Amino acid sequence: MKNIVRYSIPNMFTAASLLLGFASIITSQTGNIEQAAWMIIWCGILDVMDGLSARLLNATSPFGAEFDSMADLVSFGVAPAILMLNAVMYLNDIDRYSLEFWVLSISVSAFVLAGALRLARYNLSSDKPMKGWFSGIPITAAGGGLTATAVILLLRYDGILDAELINLYVPIFMFILAIGMVSTFKFPKMMKRDGLYINFFQAFNFSISCYCAVTRSYPEFLFFMGIFLLIAGTLAGFFAKTEEK
Repeated sequence: MKNIVRYSIPNMFTAASLLLGFASIITSQTGNIEQAAWMIIWCGILDVMDGLSARLLNATSPFGAEFDSMADLVSFGVAPAILMLNAVMYLNDIDRYSLEFWVLSISVSAFVLAGALRLARYNLSSDKPMKGWFSGIPITAAGGGLTATAVILLLRYDGILDAELINLYVPIFMFILAIGMVSTFKFPKMMKRDGLYINFFQAFNFSISCYCAVTRSYPEFLFFMGIFLLIAGTLAGFFAKTEEK
């Protein structure tokens, strides 16, 4: 009974993330796009709590790993793709089956496919992972840290951004994230490191991100911190030596 409770706690966080991601899809479809975006960001917090509780309770399991991947595909793959599609169509009043619609649809479809491929590759290589590193951009960062926050900024700065530029740059943005997810470059995991300053930075960033998510404020911080981490993490992975567990 004790083991059942111990293993259930991480899976409860995973289940909550999955259901919240599905709720984001429904919310996006009904027109409340910004709320749907914040739901995906909340999924990111639940995903961190899932991994943290599993490590603290020593409750990692093959079932939990597979369940987590299925939840991630919905919450950080399908939900952000539908969110971005609905957001751009709403902002620019894009006609269905127009050229802009098809380009946008193909880009978000590529995002979902790349996320699924990345998760499948991760599961196959999880028996011998790189210590402290992901292979490619994590789907949680691509879907929650960048896509969802980008949508919020598009909505909040509507009227300032040019519609033609949005139609051009959003598909490019989604294709870049898709390529980043299926790439093999090293990207650092959020975990305890040897340096005091990097651990403080990780704790500070997570705390501020939680505050922004709960209060639904400062999406600019979340987006540009995501961009900074993407660039800094890529450079760190390029110059770092990889160790295996």
